[in-house]
Amino acid sequence: MVPMKHSSIFKSRWMALLWAAGIIYFALQVATPDAPAAAKKGEQAQTTDITGAPVKDEDMKKLEKAINGL
Repeated sequence: MVPMKHSSIFKSRWMALLWAAGIIYFALQVATPDAPAAAKKGEQAQTTDITGAPVKDEDMKKLEKAINGL
């Protein structure tokens, strides 16, 4: 293991803060889902499955019945 001073990782504390802010910003951009277009306009967004197809009310009722039966 190579001994290393922690102060030599970043020469400037301000640059370290900027680097950390960039990492946090990138993580938020990647992890935060985009709002559907309908929700942006103030309308109610339609629920979709993973393929993008709209979810039917009867499917939601079947899911609710299956969850309640657990």
